[in-house]
Amino acid sequence: MDNIIQVKTGGKLYIAGEYAILTPGQSAIIKNIPIYMTATIKSAKEISIWSDMFAYCVGMAADSNYSLIQETITVLANFLGKEIADLSPFSLEINGELGRDGKKFGIGSSGSVTILTLKALSRFYQLDLSTDTIFKLAAYTLIKRGDNGSMGDLACIAYDNLVYFTAFDRQLVRTWIVSDDLRTVLERDWGYRISVLYPKIACDFLVGWTKQPSISNKMVNLVKSSITPSFLKVSQENVEKLSQGLLNGQKDVIKESLATSSQLLENLNPAIYTERLRQLKAAEKGLDVIAKSSGSGGGDCGIALSFKDRDSHLLVERWQKAGIELLYQEKL
Repeated sequence: MDNIIQVKTGGKLYIAGEYAILTPGQSAIIKNIPIYMTATIKSAKEISIWSDMFAYCVGMAADSNYSLIQETITVLANFLGKEIADLSPFSLEINGELGRDGKKFGIGSSGSVTILTLKALSRFYQLDLSTDTIFKLAAYTLIKRGDNGSMGDLACIAYDNLVYFTAFDRQLVRTWIVSDDLRTVLERDWGYRISVLYPKIACDFLVGWTKQPSISNKMVNLVKSSITPSFLKVSQENVEKLSQGLLNGQKDVIKESLATSSQLLENLNPAIYTERLRQLKAAEKGLDVIAKSSGSGGGDCGIALSFKDRDSHLLVERWQKAGIELLYQEKL
């Protein structure tokens, strides 16, 4: 009987610090969303990869749909100091598309796939990689591919928790990738900070899905020219304030910080708050609730914190009337 290994990774949503986090030294707070993708890996005669996103099987011959998974495998082989041909072959199967009816949720699919593949390979080859090494290998893979994201999603997905993330200089790491070998790059201090936050507040965390997909990199390209030093300063102070509010269980501080975060996004670019995201936010009116867009905006999901059970129910009813689906809810 083959030894079959299963691993899983979830999604993520930004609580605060969107867009600012693209700048090195800036911070964001990002929440893990336990809607999972699963990888199943076992020994095989040759390397084969299958995902329910594409529903056909490939090996390591270049394939545009599977390029992210293939490049992740190549990076891991490099980490082991091996050629692909020298790896013990495996079959890797990935299930659990983070979306429905062909529409993505926007909770971190590319980050989830990269980390999921690394976790599966780490278990299969009994590498016992630390969470930090998995984060770095995933970030290395995406930066090498030319990804323009902050890598905050990877930090949250790797740690599968509520995290405070401070961004590193991706351009600098990109120059290292070009000039140095993988091990040397991994051993360097990249300058990021990841800390897990344990909030001392009783509230509901709710995710509303607009069912309108947003293209994150298009949004980033649209918005990035509006990012000013004053936007960055206010965002950083606000994220630090929110972090303290969560750790100290200060409801008013949390609500005020999230309102500021929402306002920062609204002022940054009108494309961030679509009509449906405006409705998601407006549904907080008269309730002990604070709601906002999450991530790049322009569609996908918004979030809310509710401090009364009754208000959580009312919020969800209002969302449903506006065509917004409750995707996920938990007690913080």
